[in-house]
Amino acid sequence: MLYSAILSIFKKLPAQKALAHCDGPCGVYDPASARVAAEAVLSMTKKLLALQPPEGSDPSAWTTYNNTFSRFVAVKEEQAQETKKELLILWTDYFKPEHLDAFPALHDTFWKAAKLCSACKVNVDQGKAEELLASVEQIHNMFWTSKGRSDTWKTAS
Repeated sequence: MLYSAILSIFKKLPAQKALAHCDGPCGVYDPASARVAAEAVLSMTKKLLALQPPEGSDPSAWTTYNNTFSRFVAVKEEQAQETKKELLILWTDYFKPEHLDAFPALHDTFWKAAKLCSACKVNVDQGKAEELLASVEQIHNMFWTSKGRSDTWKTAS
């Protein structure tokens, strides 16, 4: 009975139109988190390529090698996924149709960057990791230009 009364009151009240550009209307966006994650992908890729397997059959040395290798792979894949997540948030929540006028290659740039995230997860390819970081830089430049700023691209590593 109480439920019916409350429901009838809500039906009579005019609903206000809610405006939000994403799931949470905080308005806080920054491609820096994608940059940091992409840098980690590149760093882990370089570490994997530099990692040398032990000579011989010492079980302890092989255990250490396998542990290090698997940790580097796990971090690389985790950070590639994090890069993709951060890029998709920018693409789907921040950028609007009106941004396409200023950045006609916006969709293609994001799509290719997301594909590079996947390539970095399934391969140990320094070239792909460097391409990913370069794509994130392009997105960084589009983002800050869209805000009327020209924040300098700086990497942490």
